[in-house]
Amino acid sequence: MTAALPDAALDQLFRAARTYNAFGGEISDQTLHQLYDLVKFGPTEANTTPARFVFVKSQAAKEKLGPALSEGNFAKTMAAPVVVIVGYDMRFHDKLPYLFPHTDAKSWFEGSPEERMYRVALRNSSLQGAYLILAARALGLDTGPMSGFDTDKVDEAFFKGTAIRSNFLVNLGQGDPASIFARSPRLGFDEAARIE
Repeated sequence: MTAALPDAALDQLFRAARTYNAFGGEISDQTLHQLYDLVKFGPTEANTTPARFVFVKSQAAKEKLGPALSEGNFAKTMAAPVVVIVGYDMRFHDKLPYLFPHTDAKSWFEGSPEERMYRVALRNSSLQGAYLILAARALGLDTGPMSGFDTDKVDEAFFKGTAIRSNFLVNLGQGDPASIFARSPRLGFDEAARIE
């Protein structure tokens, strides 16, 4: 990995990519498997990989999700071909003997305060959610990440009886260019970064 990506790829992933508010098209189950197969390679702390993804695609699943959505997110989410619930597993460390086998990493987390477990799970599942957005763009899909929903309702509908909690949602599909706003400004390097 010594060559930089060409400008067209950087445009697709970052510069020309947008958050869409309306979607069309269809997404095959094969594409969703391909998407996850890219996401899983993104780095996380001690390979904890706490994200758990629910690809809400069927009408029945959307009807379970609907009551949790804020009014402003309801219509666009119900119309999206797929909605991804990006969740995090508070028992992520149970998988560490497999995911991080060269040392006893599970013991690092056993008995940890819930606050620490939450920080690790939330931080790293958020990273994995960002990888999902970039992987979707790399596969030619558009995205609409959002947090306007009731996490308790999503957790009850999709994760009841588990240690998984919802983090954020991502609508997937072919974005309608008419649904986007003018690009908002970004901070310049000197406002957001420094080199020491």
